Amino acid sequence: MAGRTQGNGFGNMELAFVLAGAVILAWMMWSLTKGWQNEASLVGGSATTSTLQGRAREPAVAGAFYPGDKNTLSEDIDGFLAKAPEYPDVWGVRGLISPHAGYVYSGPVAAYGYRQLMKSRYETVIILGISHRTYVDGAYIPDVENFKTPLGLVPVSEKAKEMLEEGGIFTSQPAGADSQEHSVEVQVPFLQKVLPPFKVVPIMVGDADPVKLADQLMKYVDEDTLVVASTDLSHYKPYGECVATDDRTIKSILSQDAARMASAGDACGKIPVLTLMEIGKRKGWRPRLFDYRNSGDTAGDKSQGVVGYASIGFYDGLNQEEEKRLIAIAKETLVRHYRGEEMSVDESTLPAKLLEEKGCFVTLNRGKQLRGCIGHLTPQMKLYRCVIDNALNAALNDGRFNPVEASELSDIKIEISVLTTPRPLRYESPDDLKAKLIPGVDGVILKSGWRESTYLPVVWDMISDKQEFLEELCLKQGSGKDCWKTADVMTYQAQEFHEEGFK
Repeated sequence: MAGRTQGNGFGNMELAFVLAGAVILAWMMWSLTKGWQNEASLVGGSATTSTLQGRAREPAVAGAFYPGDKNTLSEDIDGFLAKAPEYPDVWGVRGLISPHAGYVYSGPVAAYGYRQLMKSRYETVIILGISHRTYVDGAYIPDVENFKTPLGLVPVSEKAKEMLEEGGIFTSQPAGADSQEHSVEVQVPFLQKVLPPFKVVPIMVGDADPVKLADQLMKYVDEDTLVVASTDLSHYKPYGECVATDDRTIKSILSQDAARMASAGDACGKIPVLTLMEIGKRKGWRPRLFDYRNSGDTAGDKSQGVVGYASIGFYDGLNQEEEKRLIAIAKETLVRHYRGEEMSVDESTLPAKLLEEKGCFVTLNRGKQLRGCIGHLTPQMKLYRCVIDNALNAALNDGRFNPVEASELSDIKIEISVLTTPRPLRYESPDDLKAKLIPGVDGVILKSGWRESTYLPVVWDMISDKQEFLEELCLKQGSGKDCWKTADVMTYQAQEFHEEGFK
C-alpha cells in the first residue's frame, strides 16, 4: 500500500508533466497543421503572401504564359515593343483593349497598344480581367496591398479599397478566387515596362451588368487613370472563320455599337470590353484599332483552330481634322486683326472637342526665331476661344519680344499646345523629383515662394538634362538656380501640333 501510495503520489506528478507535454505537443501539431493548411491554401486557393511591403498577390502564370525570369521577361517585352509602330495621330490614350494569351501568341499584338503608352503618365491603372475558372458574382477585387510579377511589386491603389467599401457590384469574394487567373496578371509586366511608377486596381469581372459596372467606375476614372479591358477574341475556330468573326467584333467596337458587340463574336472578355465602351462613350473617347492578328499569324498553326487577338485604344485627344481647324482659326485670327476686323466663329460649325474647356498655348515662329508664346495653363474658356485669345497675345503681348508686325505675318508659322489639367507632383528629395520627371512628356510648373514659371514639354527638345531643365525654370522666374530642390511642382501633358514649316 505504501508503495502504491508512494507510487500514486509520484504518478500524479508524472501525469501532470505528461498532460502538460501533451498540451504543448497538441499546440505544436495544430500550429504545424495550420501552417500546412496556409501553404496549401496559398497554392490551391489563395494567391497572397505576407511581405515586408504588405500582402502581395503572387504571380500564377509566370514561367507558363510568360517568362518567370526577370531579365528574360524584360528582354521579351522589349523585343515586342521594338517591332510595334507608334501612332503619332493618336494622343491621350485613356482605355486599352489588350489580349491575355501566352506572350508567344498574343504578346506581339499587345505590344501595339502598350507602345502607345510609352510617353504617358498615369497615377492609376484599372485592369478589367475575367474569371476563367471561378464563378464570380459581380466584380472581384483581391484584398491585397501589392501585385507581384517577376519585374517587381506594383502597389494596389487606395481606390480598390474604396470600391470594396462602396460595395454594390464590387466584392472581395472568397479569398484567392483569382489565385490561378491570368487575365489581369499578363497585362501587368507590359505596364511595368512602359509606364513610370503607377498603382493598379485589379478587377476580375464575372456575372456583371457592364452598364452598372461603368456606373460605379466612372467616379474613379479621371485624367490620371488608364482603363485596360483584357480579352481574347474568337476561340479555336478555323482560320478564315476566326478572321471573319473577329472582324465583326472589332467593327462593333470601333463603331461603338454596344448592342452589336454584346451579340457579336465570342470574346471571352466581352463584359470588360462593354464596360470600357460604356465609359468611353460617356467620356467622349474615340476607339482606334492598333493591331489584329490571331495565333495562326503569330506562333501557331493556321491549319488548326486559332484564337484571335486585338489591340484597340480609346483616346480623348484631338484628331488631325480638329488640329487643322484650330491652326486655321489661329491664322485667321491674326489675319483679321491686322485688317482691323474682329474674329468670330459660328460654334455650330465646330466639333464638340473644340468646345470643351481646355488650357492651351499658342507659339509663333518666324523661320527658326521665336516671335511669341503665351497661353493659359488651366482651363478657363472653350478651346477655340483659348486659341483665339492666345494667338493675339503671342503676337502682341509677349514682353520678351517686340509685337509682330503686319509685314511679318506671311512668314509666321503657328504651333498650338492643348494641355491637360496640371497635377501636383509629390517628391521626397531632389533626386526623387528628377527620377519622376519624364522628358518630352511632362510640362513643368515650378512655384518657389510667390514666383512661378513653366516650360512646355517641347522645351525638353532643347534642354534634355533634367537638372538643367529645372535650374533654367528657376532662373526664368528670377529665383536662384537651386530653387527647384524645395519648390512646389506640378506637371501637365500637352498635345502639340503645328502648321507645316514651323520648325
